Amino acid sequence: MNPSDRRPATRSAPSDDDDGGIRLFYSLSALLGLCAFWLLLSGIYTPFLIVAGAASALAVLLLAHRMDRFDHQGRPAHISWWALFWYWAWLGKEIIVAAWDVSRRIVDPRLPITPTLVRFKPLQSTELGLVIHANSITLTPGTITVEVSTGEILVHALSASGAAALAGSEMDRRVAALEGSTFEEPA
Repeated sequence: MNPSDRRPATRSAPSDDDDGGIRLFYSLSALLGLCAFWLLLSGIYTPFLIVAGAASALAVLLLAHRMDRFDHQGRPAHISWWALFWYWAWLGKEIIVAAWDVSRRIVDPRLPITPTLVRFKPLQSTELGLVIHANSITLTPGTITVEVSTGEILVHALSASGAAALAGSEMDRRVAALEGSTFEEPA
């Protein structure tokens, strides 16, 4: 066979599984994030608890892979840690403001307590965005998420004013921005 007759080997388009380095990077960053979160919440730094935390984080990571909770690139979420940090800081402030409002409603009999259920359509387009939004509502005193379905969230609020403020709220916009959803401002 003449060497000039050889055709160059053709390679098919790379599949998502070909990029193991990126998958490994995201897996290790998720593992480190889970370990750091464990240590932050634990507050006790004995060798046993550090090993237990690392083992727990590894078990969670393995379960997440087994359940196929990572996307095709091996990345568990499309949210940057920096954006999440600023969202948590904002949410912490909102929790304090809401706690103050609930405390005032309990102490001052002139402030109405009117339990209300409200259903609204959030701006989020992903399951992760809906979960972050629903959990943020539940963490905020005076509101609790009752049900999350595709495109709707049902919330129990302590007051009618709190319920009315949920649809198209600042929290809704911030979570949509956090997840990277594109949305149009309500008219």
